[in-house]
Amino acid sequence: MRSPVRIALALLVFVAAACSSGDDDAAPTTTTTTEAVTTTTEGTTTTVPVPPATTLVARSEVDVIDVYGAAEGGAPTMQLDRRAETTGNLVFVVEDEAADANGRHQVQLPVRPNGSTGWVNASDVSLTVHDYRIEIELAAFELRVMKGGDVLLTTPIGVGTQDTPTPGGVYYIKELLQPPSPTGPYGTYAYGLSGFSNVLESFAGGNGVIGIHGTNQPDLIGTNVSHGCIRVENAVISELVEDVGLPLGVPVEIQA
Repeated sequence: MRSPVRIALALLVFVAAACSSGDDDAAPTTTTTTEAVTTTTEGTTTTVPVPPATTLVARSEVDVIDVYGAAEGGAPTMQLDRRAETTGNLVFVVEDEAADANGRHQVQLPVRPNGSTGWVNASDVSLTVHDYRIEIELAAFELRVMKGGDVLLTTPIGVGTQDTPTPGGVYYIKELLQPPSPTGPYGTYAYGLSGFSNVLESFAGGNGVIGIHGTNQPDLIGTNVSHGCIRVENAVISELVEDVGLPLGVPVEIQA
């Protein structure tokens, strides 16, 4: 298995997913770099190369991370606890890097409302880089996995119903889960995203997180069938986890 992401065993409900039915050690790519980001964690300074057209991912190195409303000054507007995450891992996609290791990074947040951003202290996170992304076209029932400028995989999908639609927007993979039964409604694996259902405040005991997961009803792929999640065939989700090894922090653009 190539995946560098630790997988959590989901003993129930796919962590609050709005669906029916680990450690991120991603290595920087070897692409020629044009800039670099430097971060300091526990006295150690690390420079992470940032190639063009790549994604910078910040992983919390503290149990409770402060989130601020601005790049400088002010009190935290919220705190996020990585211990509350099923995988014990809390990651963010970086939108704006800090000017130095003592500054703050502007990041996308895995909270409601969808599209929320905030600032975190550079000293509280470690940084990695990758060049993966996922594009989803709901109307075409299609998902594409990209690496740099290459299409790695294109596959049909099942999406949300008219009453519980899959929300459009730009999100990212925040966790990887392995359901207790590969023949269950979530299939062999499930990626939890940073976004939430716009119509379900809760689902199956959780808070309506949307995800990409396998299914035990492959005949319904290509239809509006879920409570908001993206369904793919088990062979596809297994390939993404075991062969491609998608890291946490992969951007997911859902075109409504």
